[in-house]
Amino acid sequence: MDLTNILAVSGKPDLNELISRTKNGAIVKNLVTGQKFPVFASNSISQLSEIRMFTTNDEKPLEEIFQNIYNLLEAQPTAFDPKKAENAELFDLLAKVLPDYDTERVHASDAKKLFSWYNVLLNAGKLTPSEEEDNESGEDTAEKAGSEKVVAKKAAPKKAAAPKQQAPKATTQAKAAPKRTTTAKKAI
Repeated sequence: MDLTNILAVSGKPDLNELISRTKNGAIVKNLVTGQKFPVFASNSISQLSEIRMFTTNDEKPLEEIFQNIYNLLEAQPTAFDPKKAENAELFDLLAKVLPDYDTERVHASDAKKLFSWYNVLLNAGKLTPSEEEDNESGEDTAEKAGSEKVVAKKAAPKKAAAPKQQAPKATTQAKAAPKRTTTAKKAI
């Protein structure tokens, strides 16, 4: 699971995926509607990979928390709408996912945002575990593949670049002053 290209933009309700960077900002795609739109440097933009949640000992990155939710709910969305859920229901699920969360610094709005982001990312297919995380859990990817054959794609050969044409060199001679085109006489 890689959340480096997933952005939360202030003033926008859903999560967005970074498409490309521009001189003054970025082009992003909404993960719910699929609409592309520009985001400028004046907007407050947060990468999900940079966001952490308070625990009693230190802080946990969202990637770990999303992985815990994914494993607990067995890759299913939450059974309730996080935006309309009761606080007790949110904190009960949060206690199962992150037992050592800081009860004084984690608010109900944080839990609502966490679970609604989980649902958005799950529906967009961004929460699939990566091979690295599968290997960490002790499962061998070769055993999971079974009799399926994995075919590696060869990299396409690079095309040779066209030779650059050189621009004509500048001359060192001074240019002649332009001729006067006015008909007025010089003052004596």
